[in-house]
Amino acid sequence: MENKIKKTGMAQLIIDGKTYDLPILSGAVGPSAIDVRALYKDTDHFTFDTGFTSTCSTESQITYIDGDKGILLYRGYPIEQLAEHSTFLETAYLLMNGELPTATQSVEFSNTITNHTMLHEQIERFFNGFRRDAHPMAMLCGTVGGLSAFYHDSLDIEDNAQRDISMHRLIAKMPTIAARAYKYSIGQPTIYPDNSLSYSENFLKMCFAVPAEKYEVNPVIADAMDKIFILHADHEQNASTSTVRLAGSSGANPYACIAAGVACLWGPSHGGANEACLKMLNEIGTVDRIPEFVARAKDRNDPFRLMGFGHRVYKNYDPRAKVMQKTCHAVLGELGIKDSPILDIAMELEKIALNDPYFVEKKLYPNVDFYSGIVLSALGFPTSMFTVLFALARTSGWISQWNEMLEDSTQRIGRPRQLYTGATARDYVPIGKR
Repeated sequence: MENKIKKTGMAQLIIDGKTYDLPILSGAVGPSAIDVRALYKDTDHFTFDTGFTSTCSTESQITYIDGDKGILLYRGYPIEQLAEHSTFLETAYLLMNGELPTATQSVEFSNTITNHTMLHEQIERFFNGFRRDAHPMAMLCGTVGGLSAFYHDSLDIEDNAQRDISMHRLIAKMPTIAARAYKYSIGQPTIYPDNSLSYSENFLKMCFAVPAEKYEVNPVIADAMDKIFILHADHEQNASTSTVRLAGSSGANPYACIAAGVACLWGPSHGGANEACLKMLNEIGTVDRIPEFVARAKDRNDPFRLMGFGHRVYKNYDPRAKVMQKTCHAVLGELGIKDSPILDIAMELEKIALNDPYFVEKKLYPNVDFYSGIVLSALGFPTSMFTVLFALARTSGWISQWNEMLEDSTQRIGRPRQLYTGATARDYVPIGKR
């Protein structure tokens, strides 16, 4: 990866009267960064940044977010334009390669992914080893990590061709694994991939078809599924992406790295947010109860929180939420869901959030999770599958970030430091004298 960081100035740090010069670095757009890589060596001091919210862990050319302006770009392209005009596989190609594919490249890439969708038949035996009531995310995490036991021909991360094969396999096989986990969780037989269908169409068929009946893919539903995948494909250096990079920095194989990302995504503060949002809307129940819950959300002494509002990065309207709102209406309209209490509650809550001084002042705008849970529920997915679908989409971003990290000559194994507050050195005391 070509280094595009520019040194644009110097910052000065004074410690005990001694001054240290620290380079100021700038990227293509966004905030500059103070280079502290030599800080410990030069000053015998660390920086303290819990959660790394003020720390750049890497240089990247993949995704850019401006939270104050509500901007999300994949390789420079606005997420709204990609969701409107692109497909998920074209977006995945963009994330991986830096440019949108030509017509020929698009066909070749789609064919490559399609030809890798089958799972080794012995992987099918994995699922029979899980408990009947196993969570789909548990099955996904275990099975993705297990892929490294089957594909020894693509584990050399120093070989560009092997890395490409691994990336293609992961993007191709993730829907098959996700659908298999869903079918197993509801006690239905496996539906194998159909190479005549698009990426999203094939996934829907593997999830909802049954051998006894003919299944026709609804184009409106397939388009909505594709948009959901595009919106969740990447999101800069979030917790799961940072986990994938940290695991990859040790030289771990790509399947292990993606399994680590899946495990991190499982947390309710990350990938489980849309599930929590849907549960909240069901808890509210009816529009007339909204004032009660809004009042509770404003009460600092009440543990209740409105899910689906605000974002760690976005301090403006989440651009993905605008696309998801439109998709939500299209799906409910296509399915004939004219009277949806959940959507009525969501729309009223959105109206309040955009006008109520409390929400406006605290910049608690609706985020993508606010609508995605409603859409996925309408499509027929149980809440236990929501994070699985998130992981499916995010694999394209994870694998792109992993590959970019390996191409970065300045990348080192991750090693965060700590501010130790435990016991100081002390002598061992025999058990009889304690």
